[in-house]
Amino acid sequence: MRELSVTDLWTIVLAARWTLALAAIALTGGAIGGLIVALARTSPSKWLIVPARTFIMVFQGTPLLMQLFLVFFGFPVLGITVNPWIAAGVALILNTSAFLGDIWRGCIEAVPAGQVEAANALNLSTFHRLKDVILPQAAKIAVPPTVGFMVQIIKGTSLTAIIGFSELTRTAQIINNSTFSPMPVFALVAFIYFCICWPLSKWSRRLERRLSASLR
Repeated sequence: MRELSVTDLWTIVLAARWTLALAAIALTGGAIGGLIVALARTSPSKWLIVPARTFIMVFQGTPLLMQLFLVFFGFPVLGITVNPWIAAGVALILNTSAFLGDIWRGCIEAVPAGQVEAANALNLSTFHRLKDVILPQAAKIAVPPTVGFMVQIIKGTSLTAIIGFSELTRTAQIINNSTFSPMPVFALVAFIYFCICWPLSKWSRRLERRLSASLR
């Protein structure tokens, strides 16, 4: 055992960049997947609705930790070797896709029926109806809950420490194991998470108030 040093604390601070990088990967990939899921859920075709609904049920109904285990330990069983980076990215993207898909499905359905009827009256194609009428209005509604969900993504990255991904929590665990200084180490980790998540939560609430005011 050794003494906790300033270098150790700075190493923990620097590890936050990997937490943010992983969250950015999850949000980017999850946004693409979430849009596909949302469009499938709001499609008139049951061949798209049923798989999308099943996907959402599976990933919302199981713990993210279990999903990480299945990707990290399950892929090698299939002959596919994955490192913690890939496993963490894949699991978080799938999980984020399910939640954002459900959130955005609600936002699409929240677009006033009159807008859809007007688009139909103009004889717009399905593509142009979505691109020019429905999605722009749904995107405005979706911003506050999406920003709020970003907080959950950032918190969820801490679970990747279980599979050995060296983000903020994992780095703190390694340093604590060698210094046995849990209070200062994990207090710093909690402070860093707070500094990242609290502004996003405040921003989300401010966006919700603005949206509510604009819809009155």
